Amino acid sequence: MVIDQLAQGALNIFTPLNLMIFSIALLVGMMSGAIPGLNGTMTVVLLIPLTYSMDPISAIMMLSVIYVGSVYAGSISAIMFRVPGAPEAIMTTLDGYPMNQQGRLEEAISTAVFCSAVGGIVGAIILIFFSPSLAEWSRTLSDPEYFSVVVLGLALVSTIGAGNITKSVIMMSIGVFIATIGLDPLAGQARFTFGNRLLLNGVELIPVILGLFAIAEVLKQIQSGGQMIGDDDSESSLTGSFLPPLHYFKRFRRILAFNSITGTLIGILPGAGATTGALFGYTFGQRIVPEEIRERFGTGVAEGVAAPETANNAAASGAFVPLFALGIPGSGTTAVILAAFVLHGLTPGPSFIADNSSLVYTVFAALLIANIAILVANKFVVSLFSKVRGFPQSLLFALIILFSVVGAFSTRNIVFDLWIMLLFGIVGYYFEKYNYPVAPLIIGLVLGPIAEPGLRRGLIKAGGDFAVFVQRPLSAALLLIALLLFSIPLLQETNWGQKYLTLGGAN
Repeated sequence: MVIDQLAQGALNIFTPLNLMIFSIALLVGMMSGAIPGLNGTMTVVLLIPLTYSMDPISAIMMLSVIYVGSVYAGSISAIMFRVPGAPEAIMTTLDGYPMNQQGRLEEAISTAVFCSAVGGIVGAIILIFFSPSLAEWSRTLSDPEYFSVVVLGLALVSTIGAGNITKSVIMMSIGVFIATIGLDPLAGQARFTFGNRLLLNGVELIPVILGLFAIAEVLKQIQSGGQMIGDDDSESSLTGSFLPPLHYFKRFRRILAFNSITGTLIGILPGAGATTGALFGYTFGQRIVPEEIRERFGTGVAEGVAAPETANNAAASGAFVPLFALGIPGSGTTAVILAAFVLHGLTPGPSFIADNSSLVYTVFAALLIANIAILVANKFVVSLFSKVRGFPQSLLFALIILFSVVGAFSTRNIVFDLWIMLLFGIVGYYFEKYNYPVAPLIIGLVLGPIAEPGLRRGLIKAGGDFAVFVQRPLSAALLLIALLLFSIPLLQETNWGQKYLTLGGAN
């Protein structure tokens, strides 16, 4: 039954008109992801007016394919310039850019393309066959579980640092604090705005990302006279074959297997999305690789690229589960796609998949085919973007600043966001100069707005009783794991902790 419906959905795509729409959508999505600041959510918003006169099947398929293409391609600028083309690619910069500077640009992009495609394909397959069951599982989760999942993510951030767990936790806390600026999500009260009306909507993520990563890196390169693109390519993983690098299945087998599934499950959580999937994917990947590789995460290992790219593309597919089955968007981009549903007179919900099987399975087939197309195009994509190696450094710096300015301004079309970007660019430069990692700050800024509503709604329902977070088994288990993950690395940094843990290990 499912196979027949999926086959019919694929046939819908391969009509001349829909095939042209599919191809253009995939190209537009990839370009929007690769250009710093122009992310998939923004592109979907801009293109919704074009769907007014389109058939609903063609319209939803087009927007969905743009989302998939943008999530994948955000890794390209992250690797080449340390500028995440989309928030989903934040974690890819940590190892992708060092690989580039080591002269391994092609290997880094090839790894990102391959693992993005595999994660997306597995996520799409899980989506196709298990959507109703996964949606039912998602409905059993309540606010305590959502809060506990985010606390676990914040605890995992303690592993992402320049060899200093304390500095990582400090940066994470700064990010969580920044996330509280603006209107209270439940009470509507202004917080930490200091009378500035422009801060009522909070601090936008995109200008902060562009400042901390793009502007800070340009300042660093100008000051040091370094190069953004490595010259030596002796460690390139490409061969003369136009086939995808299939040996990556063996090289990254643990990451591909684990992060494809966990990324999909994270994507199913309403509001989590591919960015959260990448954050969890990186830290999970760090724990399942051999110890000699684990210790080199953040210095330029291919596994550090494979882990977030597998998870974020799987999460992008998973985000469609609550959208179709519950009418609840699983990410920012699927929230915009939900608006397109409404414009076309469609109401997602428990019976939506059964009542609109032609549309649903056309989208499912489109997600699967889009990821397969990305996998097949691996050689071409890597060869195309590796040609940027010949660009003059001054031209690269100018283009990065130009795209960053456009990306930051287009978020809300106000100059204030340009000042935010510049401020965080300068701050980010000095943070890195004194070995304070900026990735934990971004993680706190992303996860903070997800954690606070879960915490406060859970307390309101429980009458202010914090015990509600440990009375539910799954929530209690997640909090216990988070406590252990948070405490052990901090103890390892103290003399007492090192002595105690060493003695414990000896016993």
